[in-house]
This record gives sequence, structure tokens and C-alpha cells, in this order.
Amino acid sequence: MIKILAGSTSLDFGKRVAAAYGSELVPVTTTRFSDGEFTVSIEETVRGKEVVIVQSTIPPTDNLFELLLLIDAAKRASAKRIVAVMPYYGFARQDRKDKPRVAIGAKLVANMLMAAGVDRVITMDLHADQIQGFFEVPVDHLYGSSLFLKYIQDNLDVSNLCIATPDTGGTKRANTYAKHLGVDMAICYKQRKIANEVAEMTVIGDVVGKDVIIVDDMCDTAGTLTKAAALMMEHGAISVRAICTHAVLSGPAYERIADSVLTELIVTDTIPLKEGASTEKIKVLHVHDMFAQVLKCLMSNQSISSHFII
Repeated sequence: MIKILAGSTSLDFGKRVAAAYGSELVPVTTTRFSDGEFTVSIEETVRGKEVVIVQSTIPPTDNLFELLLLIDAAKRASAKRIVAVMPYYGFARQDRKDKPRVAIGAKLVANMLMAAGVDRVITMDLHADQIQGFFEVPVDHLYGSSLFLKYIQDNLDVSNLCIATPDTGGTKRANTYAKHLGVDMAICYKQRKIANEVAEMTVIGDVVGKDVIIVDDMCDTAGTLTKAAALMMEHGAISVRAICTHAVLSGPAYERIADSVLTELIVTDTIPLKEGASTEKIKVLHVHDMFAQVLKCLMSNQSISSHFII
């Protein structure tokens, strides 16, 4: 029997996953002390059960630590197997040493999850595919492309599309979208002076008279994305949309998107949007059904290959 529970930042998402699975969330109590320390308690027996814990590890790091505490609590409560559903895997941008004396945060997070007692991880659109290799337990890496491609084909004129990437690191992802849709591709080449700040950007490819869709795994401050969109319009594009799985949207992101030339920003609900922020240009696609279907396949030992379109 499966028991689904959720951390505080993904409570709504967890409820929808549980409902799509045909279950209800197991109640969890979080107690906070005056110094900021907190503890969790699973308010229902999970002994001998398949336990699924839903939590996106977005900032602050309390969300990551809450997930670790929930895993530890389930392990100490004699759960049969513990599956961490992490729609958004935080610290994924720290996947390698790109200069001396820096941490590999994505690997550290993997080590902590395994130390806490996780038996399997289900996540979506990792910043780098190789993060799966940081784990010594199975990782199911889902792709939002199955939803995005359907949205594009159902709502846009594919014959005039051009897929673009905001940087050279996303070339493989954009190329796969372009091949699947049978359209051209363009690349934005950017240079950074410091993190989260783009110094210079140029376009490689022809976007004249095209409806451009910029594809990326996440949108943080939206600086790169909005600059890339403006550059596409300067180079003759008719319209520019963007697809980003994870709507991190920190700092001035919402204002930048609202003031940008973007027609639409299409994201998933792996990260909840900020309450009260301007979201007129933001279209949210729900992924809870996909996670629920994967859980059903997992519990019945069926293949989940159909969710790996890209």
C-alpha cells in the first residue's frame, strides 16, 4: 500500500498528485521553535508501506532539510521503501567544478538524500543529465517536453516556428525540440561577467519572419531570457515565446517578464508562482498527472519509458 505525504512548500502539488493517484495525503505536522529550528512528525503509521514524499527543494534551504527530515522520519517508522518526488531539484546548477575551490552542490544534495535513507528519486528536467549519476539509488528523470510539445502543436502554427536556446548550454535540448517539430533552430551566445548578469549576447541562426520559441530548463531572474527575446525581435522575429520547466522567478523576474517583448512564458507548476505577482504573460502547465502516472507504473512494476520523450 502506498502512503503519499508532502513537505510544506509542495503541499498543494502533493495534494493534486495524491488525488490523481487516487489517494489522500498523509497528514504531517511541522513544529517550529523560536530559534528557527523545526521538526516534522508523520501523523499516520507507515510501517511496511511504500512511502512517497513530495517536495521541491526551492530556496530557502529549509525546504531541502524538511525533505531530509521527512525521509528520516519515514525510515525510522519502518517504511518498506521511500520514494522522494522532487519536481524541482535544487542546487542542480552546481553540477561540476567550473573553477578552483568550489563545491559541487548537486552531488552533496544527492549524498544527503541517500544518507537520510531515500530508496528512489523521481524528478523533472534536471539542469544537467549527469546528476542522475551522483546517486547510488534509481533516479527517474522525467521530461516536461511531452507537455510542452503537445501545447505547441495544439496552439501554434508549427510551420512558421523557430526553436531557440538562450545559451550554448541548452543547444542539445533545443535541437531535440527542433528535430521533433521539424523546424529550424537558433542559438543565443552569451558571455557573463558575474553570475545572474549577462554582459554580451549575439544570435546564431536566421529568425527573420519566424515565431520564435526559446527553450530552457529554468527561468531565474529572467535577465538572460528577456534579453534573448529582445535580441530575437531585433533580428527580425515576428513573435517570441519562451518555455521553461522550472519557474524559479527570483528578484526582478516578474517585472522583467511583464515589461519584455515576450508574448508568453510557458512553465510548469514544479515551483509555485509568487502570490500577488503579475502573471498575465505566464501560462502554467500542470505536471501532477504525469508524476501520479509514473508512481502508478512504479508501484505496479510497469515501464515508464513513454515519459522520456526528450
